[in-house]
This record gives sequence, C-alpha cells and structure tokens, in this order.
Amino acid sequence: MNETNVSRHVLHQLSAVWDALTPEARKAARYVLENPNDVGVSTVREIAEAANVKPNTFVRMARQVGFEGYEDFRAPFRAAIRAGSADFPERARWLQDIRKSGDLGGLYADMVQDALRNIEETFAQITAEQLKTAAEAIWNSRNVYTLGVGVNNANARNFTYLASTGMTQFHAIPRPGSTAVDDLAWADDQDVLIAMTCKPYRTEVIEAIAIAQEQGLTVIGLSDSPASPVILAADHGFVVAVDTPQFFPSSVSTIALLETLLSFVIAVASDEIVDRVTAFHKRRHELHIYHEAADR
Repeated sequence: MNETNVSRHVLHQLSAVWDALTPEARKAARYVLENPNDVGVSTVREIAEAANVKPNTFVRMARQVGFEGYEDFRAPFRAAIRAGSADFPERARWLQDIRKSGDLGGLYADMVQDALRNIEETFAQITAEQLKTAAEAIWNSRNVYTLGVGVNNANARNFTYLASTGMTQFHAIPRPGSTAVDDLAWADDQDVLIAMTCKPYRTEVIEAIAIAQEQGLTVIGLSDSPASPVILAADHGFVVAVDTPQFFPSSVSTIALLETLLSFVIAVASDEIVDRVTAFHKRRHELHIYHEAADR
C-alpha cells in the first residue's frame, strides 16, 4: 500500500467510526475529511485551532482510529504530500496564456483549471475495486433507482438514459408528479439506490436515503465531502470534487464518475449486454432515428 493509499485508508477508517465519535471529535474528524492536505502540514495546535476544537480532541480522535497520538496519525498524510502528484508545467503555461487572452481570459482559465482539477481529485481518491464492487451490486440488483434533484436530476436522468440502451431495470427518480420516497415504496433489499446531492444538501435526498436503508436497499452515494450525510450513510460512497468560480457546484466530475460507474457495470455484466446494446442501436438505424447522409 503506497503513501497515498495509506492516507486514504485513514480517511476511510475515520468515516467508519463516525457514529462512535463525540460531538467535539466529529468536528475534528469533519475538518480532516474535508481538508486532508492540512493534516500533513499542521501541528496539532494549528489544526485544532482551524477546526475550532482543543488539541486533545485531535489526540483522542487519532486514538479512536488506531494511532498512538496525533503525530502518528499525521505521518501518512505527510508521506502522501512528499510522494506528491506530477506537476503539469505545460498545462500551467497554457492556462497562463488563456488568462492573458482578453477580458474574460481569467474566468475562462479558472473554469478550465477547476474542471480539470475536479476530475483529477475525484478519481485520485477512488479505486477500481471500489467501482467494481458498486457495479456488481448494480448488475445483480432487480431495480436501480437513481435519485437527483435540481441539477443532479439531469445527471440522474442522463445516467438512466445511457443505461437504458442495454438494460431495463434503471429508473430516474423522482418521477414527474411524484416524490422520491413514493417512488421507493415497493423497493427492498433486491434493489439499489444511487443518490447524489452536494452542499447545501437537499432534504428530500437525505430522507430518501434513510427510507432506503430502512427498506434494505443498497445505497450508492455521490457527494462533495467525506463528511456528507450521503457518504456517511452509503454502502458505497464516492466523493466528487465540485469546485468552480461560479455560484453553482460543478457537475463535471459527477458526470464523469457516473459514466465510469456505468462502464464498470457493463464490464461486470453477462455477455448478453453486448448483444442488447447492439440490438438497441440496430433498431435505431432501422427506424431511421439516426440521420445517415446519402452517398454522393
């Protein structure tokens, strides 16, 4: 296990013991989950001040995940920083050129930089094994309900639309004129709920996850923080980076992750999925749904 994976494992352990933490320890844990890079460069007093807790709170929190104290807890994060990720001088030069290109060059560069960084940060903390396990749960389920409201409603429907080219058990919720909890009325432990929301977290999504848990569904959660109620409640949680200079959270990494998850579903599926996708597109050609230019 390399340095980055070790620090990632510590964050996973911290999420796993969340329910056992005191309210003060949760404040410390939330700060670590949302600012892991600060751990490697901060003393216990510095990070305690940033999290607005006492230094001893960080010491106790570290012990709850199996370390002797804060310095031991901090070590894998320092190692991960030393290991570092590759610099991208050509990209930096390109972004600088964009910034100099005109009145909106700075905005353009900021949007591009955040979109690229969001993708990198999202996939840097997710393993192929995590995606494979979630994909197997999806493929082996009876029904898959994908829940998103606001901008994530479009993301949920896009995911469901793509899946429908080869599979029939996918449903985007809430359906028009319905509510998410009503759409889950007859779901049970044979079904999967994929739920997504970012800060400020939507109440109807959190409530639907709680209902799904009560009914035995497997929950796959996408959200913007390891401390998000979506991630903490999920059987399979994926943190997506959503930074942007605009007023709305970016959907770039959410869409990329959903597309990747669907590709894993197809990869773990039985051979019939290839035939189904082929038949679906053959039918579209036969019905002239696709425009085909006449030979000249």
